Amino acid sequence: MSTIATSSELMERLERVAVAQGLETTRRTAGELAAKREAIRAKWLLGARKLVYTMSLRLDDGVRLVRFREATKETSWGLPPPTLSFQTETISGKTRSGARHDVAPGGGGEIDYAAVRTAMEQATRDAGWGFEVELRLPG
Repeated sequence: MSTIATSSELMERLERVAVAQGLETTRRTAGELAAKREAIRAKWLLGARKLVYTMSLRLDDGVRLVRFREATKETSWGLPPPTLSFQTETISGKTRSGARHDVAPGGGGEIDYAAVRTAMEQATRDAGWGFEVELRLPG
């Protein structure tokens, strides 16, 4: 039988997972973690485009549950560079899966929509806690 991790042990584990996924983390309180990563960036003389992935989670110690939220936000200014995008996406209930890969003269990048959520859920369940995806913006 596996032991159940304390909230501080779980928070440290989740922060390590976020860093391993390439996210910049910020602890808001002892039980809240926020993270973000600029996944896609394309820039040229006339403008730019970027896609930022953000996530946040809150530990509910009373019921040993991690409440997870995530979002992507795409912004552009000026005349964005011409970009070729390849995207597969599946939305099922509260979750989105799939990937997006952008190629542009001034950059590009890729994002796997489910990678962070899957890694966080696995680390949470390995620690003996429950995992729930919420339908709110991270914040």
